[in-house]
Amino acid sequence: MTTQKEITANLDAIIVPNTTRSIVKANLLRDIKVANGKVSLKLSSAALSPGPQEWLTDRIKESVGDMPKVKSVEVAFTDEKPKDINEIGNIIAVMSGKGGVGKSLVSALTAIALRRQGHEVGILDADITGPSIPKMFGITARPGGSDTGLLPVSSDTGIQLMSVNLLLPNQDDAVIWRGPLIGKAITQFWEETLWGKLDYLIVDLPPGTADAPLTVLQTLPVSGIIIVFTPQDLTAMVVRKAVDMAKQMKKNIVGVVENMSYLYVPEIDKKIELFGKSRGEEMAKAAGAPLLGTLPIDPELAVLCDEGEIERYDTKSFTDFAGLTLKTLSKS
Repeated sequence: MTTQKEITANLDAIIVPNTTRSIVKANLLRDIKVANGKVSLKLSSAALSPGPQEWLTDRIKESVGDMPKVKSVEVAFTDEKPKDINEIGNIIAVMSGKGGVGKSLVSALTAIALRRQGHEVGILDADITGPSIPKMFGITARPGGSDTGLLPVSSDTGIQLMSVNLLLPNQDDAVIWRGPLIGKAITQFWEETLWGKLDYLIVDLPPGTADAPLTVLQTLPVSGIIIVFTPQDLTAMVVRKAVDMAKQMKKNIVGVVENMSYLYVPEIDKKIELFGKSRGEEMAKAAGAPLLGTLPIDPELAVLCDEGEIERYDTKSFTDFAGLTLKTLSKS
């Protein structure tokens, strides 16, 4: 007799329309009953319009119906919203006290490191007025969905992405919104996107300590914060403000990352500290958290970001950062 476990494994091969994720990974499967050769399945209709629901019904009946000793297959959909069925293990917010320090870059690299280890990962781009995540991943496709929710767009390696830039008529359009509208958009991306089952959701925060970061830290069950900075004196001062905010919000700082720490010149085999002496250990001490990495200014990385190919990045500095980050997140 066909078991629930076997049926679930079968459904894990059926991809939800307009996504690259299966019914199981999208967490749409809500219930399975097997009795006397009759299989009854309940799926959530979250973010699915009638067309995809019909398509899934046909594929499920065809696939499960061919399994041993299955006589009939019944599929029903329940009315639910994404926030009712999303299962996210860890939410990591990437934060900086000021703009231009590479916060989005660190968000992307963190997600890539986790994905390469086989984790299910998503990125919520909460930088509503300055979104850059889709560009780095080379994504221009608009999210699918229905009146009950949005379907995230998948990167080449399967990282799930949601950004306001994917919803604009033109990616160069400016988002000229006041704080309350920005906060509402972030909340909608959290509650109305079908993230499904994720091990990690990386939230790319806008710079500063005002409305948008406050919305994320108050609304989302953030399990940890990574703080990004560069070596300049001014940046170090502003970073301390971000550290103070995290502590006041009682959020765990899991690590700090120094970006643009140096420029390596291979012709002379020398590291040049363009922005001054590294402050990595100093900032780690101030945050009471480990230093996850000192990332260089890397022309190769800049080119890959411009070309939408950041997932191809693979250098020793990234490998070192990935190793420390994975080790730290596994303990948090």
